[in-house]
Amino acid sequence: MATRTDAPTRREQILKEAARLFAERGFHGVGVDEIGAAVGISGPGLYRHFAGKDAMLAELLVGISEQLLTGGRRRVAETAGAPEATLDALIEGHIDFALDDRPLITLHDRELDRLRDTDRKKVRQLQRQYVELWVAAVREVYPALAEAEARASVHAVFGLLNSTPHLSRPGTLPDRDATAHLLHRLSRGALAAAAANSDARDGGDFSPSGA
Repeated sequence: MATRTDAPTRREQILKEAARLFAERGFHGVGVDEIGAAVGISGPGLYRHFAGKDAMLAELLVGISEQLLTGGRRRVAETAGAPEATLDALIEGHIDFALDDRPLITLHDRELDRLRDTDRKKVRQLQRQYVELWVAAVREVYPALAEAEARASVHAVFGLLNSTPHLSRPGTLPDRDATAHLLHRLSRGALAAAAANSDARDGGDFSPSGA
């Protein structure tokens, strides 16, 4: 979504406004008529594109999970054989998402349980595959990290990057480039610290609950 440069389709416009409104007011606080008004069409006109709000929410959350995984795989392929570049590319891709698609982070946190079981399971499956891309990349750069520790570290970095909706009002943040640079440094620093701690333990076991 954030990387698209050509003009958005009407369907994409609807999804963008739906995401914004759902994030601002909650799923049940937004009516079809309001979403339609935001894109300049009647509420009933939305039904030419979507069966209803549930369908919009599903496409938003499944869609961004698919895009993150597809983008992650592309970045891994483009940097094959260069572990540091692969990890940096994955971090950069997730930062683009975290800065440019903040409403989707809010939606995921608040509304994921509203999806049908099949859609929610699909989101979780896509997310697990995305995490494993990161785990493999992290362990290439920091081989001292055990798999479980690398996975926990990746989830911690996601928590850091996905905190962007809560940092402050967009207008009070540093400019986008400065914020992206800061988030990248924090991410690499967190992973390096995890690896250093693993080295210091001299091979001690790491077994987080639920891993």
